[in-house]
Amino acid sequence: MKKFQDFFIGILLGAGAILPGISSGVLCVIFGIYDKLINSIFGLFKNFKKNFNYLFPIFCGGILGIFLFGNILKTLFEKFPTYVSFCFIGLILGSIPLLIKKVNSEHKFKLHYLFYTVVSFVLGYILVIIENKMSFNEQANVFSTSFLILSGLLMSIGVVVPGISNTLILMCVGVYSTYLVAIASLNFAVLIPMGIGLLIGSIIFLYIIKALLKYFYMQTYYSIIGFTLGSVLVLYCPIKFNLEGIFCILLLIFGLLVSSELA
Repeated sequence: MKKFQDFFIGILLGAGAILPGISSGVLCVIFGIYDKLINSIFGLFKNFKKNFNYLFPIFCGGILGIFLFGNILKTLFEKFPTYVSFCFIGLILGSIPLLIKKVNSEHKFKLHYLFYTVVSFVLGYILVIIENKMSFNEQANVFSTSFLILSGLLMSIGVVVPGISNTLILMCVGVYSTYLVAIASLNFAVLIPMGIGLLIGSIIFLYIIKALLKYFYMQTYYSIIGFTLGSVLVLYCPIKFNLEGIFCILLLIFGLLVSSELA
């Protein structure tokens, strides 16, 4: 049952790697696996069997999520943006109290930690606003292998760091539409170089995050909380008190329950 749950979480992480406005890192925080995932990756060869058994279903789910459910969720976001947004808001909000409780149980809270939350909240909000103002329909272009590797490396920032969307980064370098077309058509000439860059970048930024968690645990996590909360304001859209609005509220409650169960 636990492996199936990890596999399902992996599917959502994979979908988060291609959906505009959604960060895979934030999803890791929502499901309460962020630091455990980092520790399992770095401790893979110290306790190979245990860490491999944990990472394998997440990895397999992630691959499936990218190539299968990612496009489904993308369609849902385009056709039912309000419903999907409220469900994700519920997922995010439901994870925050559990995350704060977990962090404060390990280290003593100090008031100035909230400064990191406020700064990261504002920064995360600005970043996703920039993404929302950018076009998702750029003309697909042909890029060199070295540029695709660099794009994958830059993309890893959004995958590893919660609240920073990797799709924003790909839009900034003009590769997002090419990336989506490559996934839909299984164009390995694009996917392999980007995958190489993503792997290299993920290792680099995972080392940075691991060091931050080791020496600045509370500051790092309160910054993560701020980035995560920033996603809520971007996803939120006004609703009326009618059947559609009631359904949105029900989806929000559903998201709250799901995140509290999975975290």
